[in-house]
Amino acid sequence: MFVSEAPRFVTGLQVRSTQRVPHIVVGITHPQTCLTLTGRLRALREAGFRVTLVSSPGELLDRTAAREGVESIAIPIQREIAPIADIVSLVRLWWLLLRLRPDMTEFSTPKAGLLGTLAAMLVGVPTRIYMLRGLKVEGTTGFKRRILLLAERVASACAQVVLCNSRSMRAEAMALGVAPAAKLNLLGDGSSNGVDVERFSPGPSNVRDRLGLPREAPVVGFVGRLTCDKGLPELMEAFDTILKAEPEAHLLLVGWFDAAEDALCPGLRTRIENHPRIHCTGFVTDTAPYYRAMDLMVLPTWREGFPNVVLEAAASCIPVVTTISTGSRDSVVPEVTGLLIPPGYPEAISEAVLKLLHNPARRRRMGEAARAWVVEHYANERVLGLITAYYKSLLASAAQGKLVGSSRALVPAQR
Repeated sequence: MFVSEAPRFVTGLQVRSTQRVPHIVVGITHPQTCLTLTGRLRALREAGFRVTLVSSPGELLDRTAAREGVESIAIPIQREIAPIADIVSLVRLWWLLLRLRPDMTEFSTPKAGLLGTLAAMLVGVPTRIYMLRGLKVEGTTGFKRRILLLAERVASACAQVVLCNSRSMRAEAMALGVAPAAKLNLLGDGSSNGVDVERFSPGPSNVRDRLGLPREAPVVGFVGRLTCDKGLPELMEAFDTILKAEPEAHLLLVGWFDAAEDALCPGLRTRIENHPRIHCTGFVTDTAPYYRAMDLMVLPTWREGFPNVVLEAAASCIPVVTTISTGSRDSVVPEVTGLLIPPGYPEAISEAVLKLLHNPARRRRMGEAARAWVVEHYANERVLGLITAYYKSLLASAAQGKLVGSSRALVPAQR
């Protein structure tokens, strides 16, 4: 038996014996990615799917499965290149899918995307989806770039649908030759889940009081993994400049120091932890009140798929400064809901932040426009409705024998 633990069934999840319920396996590499699945798994279950979530073991896997009302199975998968461990994970995934015989698989993140879609093809899963949430190949060079690009192309070749979560992600995948244009699909305006616009909304927050932040002090926020790829080194340098112009400013970092290959160097981490004007929260389960404590948010990222945190801040009436990188540039309407800057330039961060800090009326107008834009385009009811309807259409095509691996046979999605 290769599966490290048995499926966990949530009480109340029942299947009618008179009609077979379609079964979808959703696979990711690391439990951290469960943060991007909030609402998506529940929506699939409520749309009539039996849902099984597969990931490396971790508390977030168990917690997400329980919250969403789905089954969970833990299979260790390494995030980095590890040939022997990867072969073991592939065999485990193949054995799992052979036992479950699902009607559909949706694998995402680079390693699970590669191993999961390959295992699904070997087993003969009728409908195979590769969810493209980001392109790790961006920003790499040499041999590693060739390996990562090959992995993306193999994962896409093994899937019948490559579902991109932003317009720029689809364009970049097409430019890199990840898959044929007809196989690269985008639903609506993008996003994996959309936003709960009731939960993420303007309102009171006790975060400033709890963290000892003065009520009137300018607070610049960041939400996400504290890593190099998210632009933390540039943000730290920019904050030094911001403090010279706004001596009372504070930087609120809502996130954790991730021990991935793009981890911050020990010296920078120590500096962040000991800085009197920088406040690190660590991992936070409910980020909604933290957005309300900010005057604006900054995401100086180098690469994204489609940043949920920008949409959450926007829904909270908080303007955002982010980069023109793939994915992140789709999350802001420039000069309307926020500002776009090039990645890798601390001076661009400080200039944009100070421009907004010095103009409260503009911040307020941008925040109001941001919320209206998110409510119209990215409310989770709309985004999740498009996803469930599309997945049902793929099942119908498979049942009619039209979904056989050729992109020409696919049910068209919005692009």
